[in-house]
Amino acid sequence: MSRSAVVWDPALLAYKLGDDHPFNPVRLDLTIRLATALGVLDDVPLVVPEPVEVDQLYRAHAAEYVEAVRQAPMAGWDVGHGLGTPDNPVFTDMHEASSLVVGSTLVGARCIAEGKAARAVNIAGGLHHAMHGRASGFCVYNDCAVAISWLLDHGFDRIAYVDTDVHHGDGVQAAFYGDPRVLTVSLHQHPFTLFPGTGYSAEIGVADGEGYAVNVPLPPATQDAGWLRAFHAVVPSVLEAFRPQILVTQCGVDSHEEDPLADLSLTVDGHRTIYRTLRGLADTYADGRWLAVGGGGYQLIRVVPRSWTHLLATVLDRDVAPTTALPRNWTEHVLALAPKAEIPARMTDDAEGGEPEVSRWGDGMDDAVDIAIRDTRRAVFPLHGLDPHDPRD
Repeated sequence: MSRSAVVWDPALLAYKLGDDHPFNPVRLDLTIRLATALGVLDDVPLVVPEPVEVDQLYRAHAAEYVEAVRQAPMAGWDVGHGLGTPDNPVFTDMHEASSLVVGSTLVGARCIAEGKAARAVNIAGGLHHAMHGRASGFCVYNDCAVAISWLLDHGFDRIAYVDTDVHHGDGVQAAFYGDPRVLTVSLHQHPFTLFPGTGYSAEIGVADGEGYAVNVPLPPATQDAGWLRAFHAVVPSVLEAFRPQILVTQCGVDSHEEDPLADLSLTVDGHRTIYRTLRGLADTYADGRWLAVGGGGYQLIRVVPRSWTHLLATVLDRDVAPTTALPRNWTEHVLALAPKAEIPARMTDDAEGGEPEVSRWGDGMDDAVDIAIRDTRRAVFPLHGLDPHDPRD
């Protein structure tokens, strides 16, 4: 069995909502180019996806909605279902391009379920806002929900989904809310301050006396140390209690301090630490099974390619040292596309290339991040037999 599978095909660049839309597929192209230039993908056979059949889309979406997506490019402006909006404009071959994104995450899930790989990564996935009957937040079809549903029918009955995007993973939570087979965990900017306006600590998805939705709403300007503090105060404990057979993670990088659409203040180094932490949690609690997908991220040159190259490297156990210089051929390609771009010099945001400091919850600190931690622990921990006040849990 191969340790890891990387899903990629240039055809995934067809999911393009418009030249001026922030969800620009150039971020995917630049990531693959950077990972290739750094040798991360050397001798790695890429798994080429195919569009999913319509019946697979019905796992997460209403037939009426799927048909609306198929007809939208010919239907004019009054499409409905969240289509034809500034967030989700209609584009040529929208159904085909969106189905390929779903297919790319699904083939990664299949690689793991069929024992071909322990881990799989698809940076083109992570469209976590799409709902049962409508598009939302740049997302037409919800590849995460389709893949989780498929896994539930193919040997898995305890799946943990961890969403580290700056936006709440509302579409995935809605798809499995209260389903005792799926634990959804989301750390995100506080819903009072950011789209989609959901993901409060009180949203716990109770079924059979346990809470299967875990939400950690973080205040704007939260930095690496605070984000990681919140993560370690909540996520390992609920994973240990839930005992997942596989870890599915949405790894959006719009939590970065330079992202134009949100207000958290993480760095590329924080992202790298998140990925390494997720890898360790998958090894500890899910027998090493880890399906990682992309998500948001709108600083197309300075942030996304570096952060997701670290993601690819982490999944492949080819960790890239943060002090590594960006290859000259990559920077020259970027400058040919955007001559005025300010390109970072290394794979780190830190002048010394150091690791983010993490202060563990329970050390007596009391700030806005700790309020979120306490609220979430109080809401969820007792439902899993954990003590919300005991830092050992």
